[in-house]
Amino acid sequence: MSDTGGKIAVAEKSVSVEGADYSAAPLKPTKAIMDLWKRIHGDMRQEFGEAIFRSWLKPLVLQAYYHGTMEVSVPTRFMRDWIQNHYAERILEMCQQANEEVKRLQIVVVQNAIIDDFEMDGAVQTLANESSANENLKREIEEISSPLDARFKFENFVVGKPNALAHAAARRVVETDSIPFNPLFIYGGVGLGKTHLMHAIAHQIKEQSPEKTVMYLSAEKFMYQFVRALRANETINFKEVFRSVDVLMMDDIQFIAGKESTQEEFFHTFNALVDQNKQIIISADKSPSDLTGIDERLRSRLAWGLVADIHPTTYDLRLGILQSKRAQLEANVPDSVLEFLALKVTSNIREMEGALNRIVAHADVASQEITLESTQEVLQDLLRAHDRRITIDEIQRKVAEHFNLRLTDMHSSRRARNVARPRQIAMYLAKQLTSRSLPEIGRKFGGRDHTTVMHAVRKVEELIDADAQIAQDTDVIRRALTG
Repeated sequence: MSDTGGKIAVAEKSVSVEGADYSAAPLKPTKAIMDLWKRIHGDMRQEFGEAIFRSWLKPLVLQAYYHGTMEVSVPTRFMRDWIQNHYAERILEMCQQANEEVKRLQIVVVQNAIIDDFEMDGAVQTLANESSANENLKREIEEISSPLDARFKFENFVVGKPNALAHAAARRVVETDSIPFNPLFIYGGVGLGKTHLMHAIAHQIKEQSPEKTVMYLSAEKFMYQFVRALRANETINFKEVFRSVDVLMMDDIQFIAGKESTQEEFFHTFNALVDQNKQIIISADKSPSDLTGIDERLRSRLAWGLVADIHPTTYDLRLGILQSKRAQLEANVPDSVLEFLALKVTSNIREMEGALNRIVAHADVASQEITLESTQEVLQDLLRAHDRRITIDEIQRKVAEHFNLRLTDMHSSRRARNVARPRQIAMYLAKQLTSRSLPEIGRKFGGRDHTTVMHAVRKVEELIDADAQIAQDTDVIRRALTG
């Protein structure tokens, strides 16, 4: 080392430091200053407590002393900012109490640097380089993140009218270098494909940008990690982990409803990531405005970016999903069976795919062909429950209650829009949620012709795409019917 300017020399290493220039080899501090810092650094454990010292203050390294300035370093910008805001004032007081010549404390960031060891009464003090810290942070993020399902990729996602907007938004996020909207908020009922899209986004980002840190987890797991950090007095580490990701993906945000402390922490995490221009992607079963038990500040931020909904599946989309699933399974399933499943199992995609898996597995074990008759036999419990759960009469009652109409309005000849539109929605739901034919549905609606029912179904499908209120009303009624 050489004595040029009162700073610690850096041996054969390039150093990038915020707020300081280490391009030239500086002098190490005098032994008196090193002894002073060693004593103060040790006193910090008693002053601030073991947990804070271990998390924040232990990595502090004395870099230089010049003109009354005590210059110390930390390995990350996040640590520097936190120490500066929470502990620096008291640390400076401790230095001044030990030596009144100390006038200023400067905290700098030394990145990718290995500084020459210098002796402090036989103890060796080195600065851990930031690349090692980043590797540890990445490992911790991977441990917290939930595993991704290899089946849930974009190439396996069947697109139709009900999910076209959410799919397009998800593709936009992964296909552009900038952040098109923040957050991306995807919502819809159970089993409609939200999780599939979330996993597809994560897979795509990891494949095309492996340098990015992606954290995917449920809101329930976020809450668990936060509570565990509180109990272990490790909230600082929790904050650093969650605010260091490039992409934060949280599933089922509705599960933190009513959890005030968790919401508060997520609120600050959200703000920190947005300020750093990091991508946030969230899913829920309702739109931000309809989430109950969520703080108003947080709800407003959830609606900042793009809110994309996934509507209940149509028959055509369900049939397309089943055809894709058949190809994946490489199973010999007749078209008539797929059409039957698409017509009968309408509550959600997950249940429908599970039904297909059941009949394929049964045929394999029993060494028999898959037929419509065998399908009805294998799925009799599921079909019985579904038929028992939803009837046209029940659909009419739910629609009338939702729109504050009389039940007789479902059968009447009144054509006023406030009656005709709900009646069309009831016909649409009857087509979607029951196995009744168009003529049967028409007869239940005051003896109407099957062409009237066809017109109602097409009209409501168009309105769902064009009118957010109609889409929401229809989804609420459908969910009430399917439980």
